[in-house]
Order: sequence, then C-alpha cells, then structure tokens
Amino acid sequence: MASEARSAQRARGQAHRLKRLRTEGLKPMVRGDAGEDWVENAVLDCGWGRLLFAQTFTAAEPLIETLRAEGPDQRDIAFYVRDPHVIMAGAPQEVFLDPSHTFRLDLSTYRPARRRPKGFHVRRLATEADAQAVNRIYASRRMVTAPPEFIWSRRDDRALTYLVAEDEISGEIIGSVTGVNHHRAFGDPECGSSLWCLAVDPQAVQPGVGEALVRTLAEHMTARGAAYMDLSVIHDNEQAIALYRKLGFRRVPFFAVKRRNTINEALFTGPADDGERLNPYARIIVDEARRRGIMAEVIDAEGGLFRLTWGGRSIRCRESLSELTTAVALSICDDKRVTRRIVEAAGVRVPQAYDADDAKAIAGALKRHGSLVVKPARGEQGKGVAVGLSDLTAVEAALEAARRLCPDVLVEEAATGVDLRLVIIDFQLVAAAVRRPPRVTGDGRSSFRELIAHQSRRREAATGGESSIPIDAETERCLAEAGFSLDDIAPDGRDVEVRKAANLHTGGTIHDVTDQLHPDLVEAGIAAARAIDIPVTGIDLMVPDLSGPDYVFIEANERPGLANHEPRPTAERFIDLLFPLTVQRAAP
Repeated sequence: MASEARSAQRARGQAHRLKRLRTEGLKPMVRGDAGEDWVENAVLDCGWGRLLFAQTFTAAEPLIETLRAEGPDQRDIAFYVRDPHVIMAGAPQEVFLDPSHTFRLDLSTYRPARRRPKGFHVRRLATEADAQAVNRIYASRRMVTAPPEFIWSRRDDRALTYLVAEDEISGEIIGSVTGVNHHRAFGDPECGSSLWCLAVDPQAVQPGVGEALVRTLAEHMTARGAAYMDLSVIHDNEQAIALYRKLGFRRVPFFAVKRRNTINEALFTGPADDGERLNPYARIIVDEARRRGIMAEVIDAEGGLFRLTWGGRSIRCRESLSELTTAVALSICDDKRVTRRIVEAAGVRVPQAYDADDAKAIAGALKRHGSLVVKPARGEQGKGVAVGLSDLTAVEAALEAARRLCPDVLVEEAATGVDLRLVIIDFQLVAAAVRRPPRVTGDGRSSFRELIAHQSRRREAATGGESSIPIDAETERCLAEAGFSLDDIAPDGRDVEVRKAANLHTGGTIHDVTDQLHPDLVEAGIAAARAIDIPVTGIDLMVPDLSGPDYVFIEANERPGLANHEPRPTAERFIDLLFPLTVQRAAP
C-alpha cells in the first residue's frame, strides 16, 4: 500500500510539473512513444561539454548533427541512446560507443547514511574561489576542465547543481560533484536526475569524501522530487563501481555515444600496446610531443625511456631527463655531498652538515638544533631518508638504515618550514609547489594501518601507481612519536603525520604555490640550476615563509616529475627546450 501511495503521489507531481513546463513556454514539446511529453532535441551545456539527452531526439540524423557541433577542447556526451548501432552506422568515422556502464539509484528506496562525514562537510558552491577550486580538481584528475566563470555563473541554475566538499580545518575544497535535474533540463516525465564529474582531490586525506558527495547529491535530488539518479562510469573503474554498488546503484541498459576527438582517443583506439604503457611522468611529455607533430618512439615503457624526433633533430629522454643534461650535471645531482658544495660555492644557502661517523659531533648537533636529518648520499624517491630525528638512538637507527642503501650518508640540521619544490626549465621557473608529508585523519573506527592503506590506495590511483605510503620502520617511528601504533584506533578528527619526509613517492602530497613566492626564492632556485649547469631540474628548498626571502637548499633532482604540477605548463616548456622551432606551431 505504501508503494502504491508513493506511485500515486509521484504521478500527481509529474502531472503538475508537466503542466507548469507547458505554461513556461521554454521550448517546443515532443510526444514520446508512451504518450509522454518533453522538450525536443534537449541539450544542456555543462562547461566541459554538452549533455545531449538522446531520448528527446526523434531520429539519428539530428543527434549526429548536434554532436558534430561539439566545441574545441570539449567533450559532448549523447546519453540515453536507445539504438547506438543506428547512430554509429550514420557516422562511423565520427562517433563511437562509449565503453562505460550506466548505473541507477532508485531514490524512493535510498536511505541516508547514519554517520556524518568527519573532518569535512558538503555544501553548495558559494564563491568564485569554489569554482576555481573545482576546476583545479578536474585538472588534477585529468578530466576535461570547465571555465571557472561558467561554473560560477551557473551556481543558481535550476538544472545544474554544484556541490563541494570543504576541509573543516583548512577551508580547502577537496571534492566536487555535479547534478543534473532532468525535469528542469528538458521536462523529463520520469522526473529523473543524473550525477556527473565526481572528483576528489588526490591530496585529500579524509576518507569517504566521494561517498559523502554522492549521498548529499542523492538527498538533494530526492528533496526536489527526482525518482532516480543515474551516472555513467568507465567499465574498468573498479573502485568507483564498488562505491556505487555499496550505495545501492544498479546497472541499467542505457548507452552513451561520443565523438572521435583527441580527448576521447584512448576510449576508441583500444588498449595501448605494451610499449605505450608509460608512467604519468613520461606520458605527459610524449602526449605533448605528439600534439605538436613530433614523433615519439617508446624504447622502454617500464623505464620511461623514449625518443623524440622532429625534422633532423632526435633526442632520447627518460621522463624529464634528456640528452641535454650532461653526464657531469647528472653526477653532481647524484651525489648530494657534491651538490651541496657546488651550490654553496654559488652563494646558495645550505643546512649545517655533520660527520656521520662522529658520534660526539652528532650529539652536539642534536643539542644545538633539536633534530636532525639523515639521508643516503646517493639515492632517490625518498628511500632511506629520515627527518626530524630528535635523539641519538633514532639517529643511529637511521644511519644504519641509510647505509644499507649507500655507504656514504649525510647528517644535516633539520631546517624548519615547508618543503618547496621549484621546477626550473631552461633556467626559468615554470612551477612551484609545497610538498607535505603524508598524514591521515582519524574517524574513531579505523586503525592507523587501515587509514594508511586507504590513503595509499587513493595516492596510487591518482598517480598511476607512482605514489604510495610504505608501512615500515619509519612509519612506525613517526606514529610512535605521536603516541600511537599501527593497530591503534585513530581518534576521531585527529590529524597524524605518518612519515616526516614529504617525498611524493612515499605518499607525500603537492600543492601549487607558483604565484606566491618571494623573488629571492626563485633566484635561489635558478642560481642552483645554473651552478649545476642543468637545463631541467627540481630544486628543493626548506622555506619558513613563502612570502619571505629565507630558505635553505635541500637537494636537486635531475628528473623532476612534470606531471605532478598540472595544470602548470611543465611539459610544454620541456618540449620548448628540446624543440624550440615547434613553439610557434604549438601556440593556440
């Protein structure tokens, strides 16, 4: 009886909405096969592209023509296609069947979560800064971006709804989702809705951000009379599909059709050959080269090694390390002791160093500075680095661990401040970012081991497997300093650093600060690059204040990860350096 009452109530509501739509006189109506009415050839601009509601098109030809009107750098989606084979037959060289599944949540049976999110809250988009943050998250997830001014201008739109997740401590936007009210969009007689562009900042540490965004949107649509909420998800996105199934979504037999364009290329060309399966740091460069018409030959995908050729010029690269970097410059970066001496001679400030074999000097340094850093003289990706060592026992343990990787070890004062990475290409600053050590936020239910594993999975997904949080002696040491062990339940709302080093390969996060730097910091980075005489490098500084001139040099990386700084034009400037004659050709 309750279900019959709900159906009758929904029918009355549908009739009322259709009557109101007719009186609004928005667009011509078309009558469907079952006698229902809706707006004819309905299209909704979403900023990143348009949604074409295929059920409102009476024939294949107008739908194909509408897809052909797709704007540059946009991704249009024809959704709810009844006969995709007919559409594809009408333009086989122009459109393709999207390899995504459609899932539906029946809002009449949906039940809200009993627990509230911890460490963040979900709200409507409210400021222009929110719109900019949403676009930043899109870029970080390699999604098609939408102009922030478009998002901001649609904040009160009756068809589009933008929700954001806000960190309760920092106020930063850490996630976003877009909802479409189908009745408002085209007079949908079924009173449906759909979810688009669910994206969580890969730097976010709170668990459950995506789930909270989906749930809040479902409750928002329910309150506005929607009967269901649909979404489209790529068929192999196992993590997302698991979340949707958990929330009660079920597969439904609807299809999407898209245009064959450069944005969608990976979807219609099929799986890449083994030689094309590059990591994100090599892929971003190869993609930029091919965009300019430069031939890219993958030599060893696992090692990130490829050859770029244009005209009579051919250059081999390993990610951002190219043949333009000399063996001498490479050897300087390889040995952190030599790097220190070279940049210090050029006037760049370096931290005080101590003899790793002099226990008395180390004890005095601990008394003088309070904490020390131990790192192998040779090595990369943060391996063997221990930061913030405050007692002799911890220093001795770190020395032993570092010597297993390299017999020569550096001991330095632990400078205070934030870890700043400067990407210097052709002796110019291209990007700057603060790197922060990995941390987790307790929920009062999960152990630190579980939270670390969850955060590590998120980092792996965001970086193509290049970043994860090791659970090792250094992780246990950092937790012990905070008074916890791996299997302790993390207190609700408590933020805990699980490693001291901010290296991205060990789970650290990165936050763009290119426009916030004091000029002296930029000059120090360029001076260090010139002293080493290296054309592409990542210079690491420890900085107490980004707006001030103070810093100490930490190290130089001969192969910085350019993909970590999107949407800054790191790959573009790298190709400019290698093939300067293509710069004009690449201009929009």
